[in-house]
Amino acid sequence: MELRSFYADLHIHIGRTEEGQAVKISGSKDLTFYNIAREASDRKGMDMVGIIDCQSPAVQREMQHYLDKGEMEELAEGGIRYHHSTVILGSEIEIRDPGMGTAHLLAYLPTLAKMQEFTRWMSQHMKNVGLSSQRIYVPAKVLQDEVVGRGGLLVPAHIFTPHKSMYGSCSTRMEHVLDLDKIAAVELGLSADSDMAGVISELDRYTFLTNSDAHSLAKIGREYNVLQLAEPNFEELRKALANQDGRSVLANYGLNPRLGKYHRTYCSACSTILDERETTVERCIFCGSKKVVRGVMDRILDIADRSLAADSASTDSSAKNVMTEPPSRPPYHYQVPLEYMPGLGPRKLNLLLEQFGTEMRVLHHVTHQQLLETVGEDIADFIIQAREDKLTLQTGGGGQYGKVVKHSRGKAVDTQAMVHTDKS
Repeated sequence: MELRSFYADLHIHIGRTEEGQAVKISGSKDLTFYNIAREASDRKGMDMVGIIDCQSPAVQREMQHYLDKGEMEELAEGGIRYHHSTVILGSEIEIRDPGMGTAHLLAYLPTLAKMQEFTRWMSQHMKNVGLSSQRIYVPAKVLQDEVVGRGGLLVPAHIFTPHKSMYGSCSTRMEHVLDLDKIAAVELGLSADSDMAGVISELDRYTFLTNSDAHSLAKIGREYNVLQLAEPNFEELRKALANQDGRSVLANYGLNPRLGKYHRTYCSACSTILDERETTVERCIFCGSKKVVRGVMDRILDIADRSLAADSASTDSSAKNVMTEPPSRPPYHYQVPLEYMPGLGPRKLNLLLEQFGTEMRVLHHVTHQQLLETVGEDIADFIIQAREDKLTLQTGGGGQYGKVVKHSRGKAVDTQAMVHTDKS
């Protein structure tokens, strides 16, 4: 069977149901199941999307409604098809084992029936199964057994972020909490890349995923993966994460970690990025405040068991010196989504999509001349510079996004202003 490449973003939240019931409190009310599928298919150009609030009974009723109407189709190999996109049904769940911190896990299941079974089980161990990212009151390994036993895939979410992640707030090693044989892949999160994750040898066996963790329609596809599959469905995804039968993750596309709002340690009292080579995480050396948020890069360097290349684009620090080397990985490309492009407002964005189809086509395939003729020199130059990773970056931290500096103008662009109120 011929294998082809497909774009996939496997972490998208539902904000509200069409009836107005809250699912992800911090998510946009426009993030309904149907709107996500339509946005992914018709504007973003995503071949596969993971909606990770499908455990909600209210969301399940909407899914069934569109299946009954014939607007969507459940695939025999798993997933729900809408136009050009396949929806993978998922759930984000919070765990906290005794003596450990909190972490979020992603559970993906092949069919609506399997997800409904999973919901019934979780409702016995969760206060409100209708809401996103809720705490489950069972050991993490029990949760793993329930997911895998239903033919599902379990993926630790945004594994380095300071809040509710496996390494950022739960433990120094996944083996302290999870059965390593029942993990399908790991999600890096917005403030880390493959090189950074490569300093932890425990991760060598796992496929890396880069997903958006979108809390609004515009954020879908801000990070994504290129998968090599026969068709976009659940069983093909399973093979890709396991690198079976030629299926694989061909490439990861994500924001440069320096743009992430938790990349470096940050003092919220004096708004200073702190370098842990010069200070501790307990107190700011500039103002003495204890309001310090530990950065992803500094946390990784603290728990690393091998060194980070000195010439890595991700950091100017180095980790512990260990002789072992990380395995080869698919390329990690730093991608700036269209929404982040300075000067590209809704009118010009719509013009690009009307002219060229989808965001993926604009980001990857449209020529400089075509962009120039459609949106002018400034935006065309910025899109090409982003495509070629020729942007200068100022580092983010402590909840503040980093900044992009455009080479041709030297003008700093504050990405925090571009992301509105997204909390992810």
